[in-house]
Amino acid sequence: MTEQIEIGRVLRASTSGFVVGCRVNQLDVPAFGALVRAPLRPGYQVYGIIQDIRIEDDGLVRQLITAENVSAEVVLDNRERRIVPVEMSVIVVGYEQGGHIHHQLPPRPPLSLDLICLCDRNEVRTFTSTGRFGYFRHLLRIPDLPVGELLAAHISDARGAQEDPSRWSNAATQEIILLLRDDYPLLTSVLGALDQVMTPESQNKSDA
Repeated sequence: MTEQIEIGRVLRASTSGFVVGCRVNQLDVPAFGALVRAPLRPGYQVYGIIQDIRIEDDGLVRQLITAENVSAEVVLDNRERRIVPVEMSVIVVGYEQGGHIHHQLPPRPPLSLDLICLCDRNEVRTFTSTGRFGYFRHLLRIPDLPVGELLAAHISDARGAQEDPSRWSNAATQEIILLLRDDYPLLTSVLGALDQVMTPESQNKSDA
């Protein structure tokens, strides 16, 4: 069984999204656009995509930022030994119940302090290959969201988990074109961002 990669715990949540709190030294793994899951009980878990990572300040950080010649040791101590507040905002994109994955909003959200884990390659492939990219609509419904960059980051990340990466990413792009056919400005923006991750060089890195 694959070991769970724990990235934090829920601070607050709703059926459409939740915020995860973690320490700075837990930020080596989660990334913008990554698929995560909240294993709530046997046979039921909620999936989401990281849409923002925010590092808050505190009193000590405010003092250090104005000090001169802050040493590397002080910076390291502040990041690793103190609890620097870090928040990750996650868009809910589906759930699993009774062994079946649904690209709809879940019956109930995670609760405060519920554990959040990064999805491994098998979990990413299973979730993203179910149905016809129904979870994309959750990303497109959020106002003031950098949709193009988020979709590009997610597709670039998820592409490497597929059995046929090129076929999957091409199908994902076609679905985006279909969903945004009536919003040409947004479609142009999203396709422009996707073009940056679908070049031969970036595809080779994803396949490596």
